[in-house]
Amino acid sequence: MSTPAIEAVSLTKEYDNGRGCRNVTITVGKGEAFGFLGPNGAGKSTFVKMLVGLIHPTAGSATLFGHKIGTLEAKGQMGYLPELYRYQEWLTGEEVVRLHARLCRIERSVADKRIPELLQEVGIGQRGKDRVKHYSKGMQQRLGLACALVNDPAILFLDEPSSAMDPIGRKEVRSLLEKLKGRGITIFLNSHLLGDVESLCDRMALLNNGEILRHGKVNEILNKRKSWLFKVGGYSPVLLSWLNEFTGLFLKLAQPNDISGQHVQDESIVWLEAELEHEEQVGWITRLLMEQGMILYEVSRQKEHLEEWFMNEVSGLNHRGEAE
Repeated sequence: MSTPAIEAVSLTKEYDNGRGCRNVTITVGKGEAFGFLGPNGAGKSTFVKMLVGLIHPTAGSATLFGHKIGTLEAKGQMGYLPELYRYQEWLTGEEVVRLHARLCRIERSVADKRIPELLQEVGIGQRGKDRVKHYSKGMQQRLGLACALVNDPAILFLDEPSSAMDPIGRKEVRSLLEKLKGRGITIFLNSHLLGDVESLCDRMALLNNGEILRHGKVNEILNKRKSWLFKVGGYSPVLLSWLNEFTGLFLKLAQPNDISGQHVQDESIVWLEAELEHEEQVGWITRLLMEQGMILYEVSRQKEHLEEWFMNEVSGLNHRGEAE
């Protein structure tokens, strides 16, 4: 059995104000993309800072590829892009990355080859010759990503890696992360951009008030919902009442947000939504609709999106607010 990229057991950091995180236990496999979610103030950044060796835990333990967190062996395996980044504005982008290469003790000949490739890969390109003071926040975030990758890390810790970017920039960074994952780099992603987590990550954990609420595979969590949509023509309200009474199930008219991107001009054409336990029930409802003279245009299963799942999970819970 291979050594996991991250193994945290009851990792805890307590502060006098009650913040921090408590008894966090997770395992992240090599080459896996792991999403770490939670409201503001949940303790996510505190947990990441312990893993990368910036703060010491109060209790518990953790390793990176078998090396105790905080050791040189563990730090040598990682790249880290913090949420709050700041680079020397009087240096050029290329000089900033070169400084990080020297801090990582990378040979000059290796750095000379690697730095231009990295600047191109993160979308800075020839603007690496410009001084940082002329960079937008999004460009500085790209620069930080290049710095995090300069030592060719085995694991990449990203704390809101594209929060300052426009939609085009976020898409480009997401494509880059997918490419890095394809190379076998482990990615630990702390992000409020839930679409990025949904498309990139294999597994995830949800943190609230410093404690893990849920964890598991992304596709399994999002496939738990068993809602089906039926697009039918020739609809009348009497049909819906009859279906519910005859089947003993609960069908309803789908809300517009349930069928985003679908536009229907004819008022007699509607979407019906049903929560079903078995796929055989889909066939049964389909047959009943057609027997009643309805036109069946489409049947599809509703997939729950991560944002919807997140809101359902944290709804009604107390949150600690912005500061961690």
